[in-house]
Amino acid sequence: MPVQRTDPPAAVGPDPSGTGYAHAKAILLGEHAVVYGTPALAVPVHGLGVEARVWPAPEGVHVDSELFAGDASTAPGLVRPVVTALSAALDLVGLGHGAKVRILSSLPHERGLGSSAAVAAAVARAVAGLAGVELGPDALYKVVQEAERHSHGNPSGLDARAVVADTPIRFQRGRVAPVPVGTTTTFVLADSGMAGSTARSVAGVRERLEADPSAVERTFARIADLVEEGARQLAHGDLAALGTALSEDHRLLAWLGVSNEVLDRLVAAATAAGSAGAKLTGGGQGGCVIALADSEDHADELATALRGAGAARTWTTTVPAA
Repeated sequence: MPVQRTDPPAAVGPDPSGTGYAHAKAILLGEHAVVYGTPALAVPVHGLGVEARVWPAPEGVHVDSELFAGDASTAPGLVRPVVTALSAALDLVGLGHGAKVRILSSLPHERGLGSSAAVAAAVARAVAGLAGVELGPDALYKVVQEAERHSHGNPSGLDARAVVADTPIRFQRGRVAPVPVGTTTTFVLADSGMAGSTARSVAGVRERLEADPSAVERTFARIADLVEEGARQLAHGDLAALGTALSEDHRLLAWLGVSNEVLDRLVAAATAAGSAGAKLTGGGQGGCVIALADSEDHADELATALRGAGAARTWTTTVPAA
């Protein structure tokens, strides 16, 4: 069953509403190649997230968010995935199409951290709460993927799974599996200050694949190997080897054309500050860099070095041993 009735329903009282939450994600290894069926490894970023609250309305859809406030029919393109997620979730749980949604987010837009997927997941969960039902993982995935197609055209599905996963995951062709963590692992995320463009980067990789299929396919194969190695290293707590995998993956992504001078500079700054490995994360052509830290104290040093190298802002996230 796609949805399961909760008891009692979440939406009760004179002012019924539903609330949902989803967090950011960071891709450790495998972006871009994952679009062609190879695996990828992602970790949750719990310190950045989205909360959505949904109320019923007699008709129409009203959106209240940092990016836009007003009737959904006049919403800009950047907000259309929100409306898509809301409509898909309302259909799924059998509610009418009148609703008001309020979105509060600490997750930066267009930075490769899963903002659009997290918003869609939070909205879907809020609608489920309003209806007094619980969405199973596949039903939630379906709603988020529908919204993601408005953002990215033909998404791999990784973001839709990662923004609702509590642990690191290995993702391949829609299938997801948790990845154990051998030792508490700390990462620093650095915002390049430039909006990333997954669609543009994906198109560029496709052009390169068409121009030189054998070389790009070898690159994809090596990235796939790094994902498997990285999952083992994360499970064993081998941070030095994990860092080496991150750095090699960045070099391969740069060869594919999805890095740029700013991202390369941040990666170099992290390495100079003692990071065992750093790379771009997400779509590339802007967005963020992720750097592996030895400890929380070292994370502070990395953050300072990255801001000194031009990062607009930094965040530290820790993945506990499990």
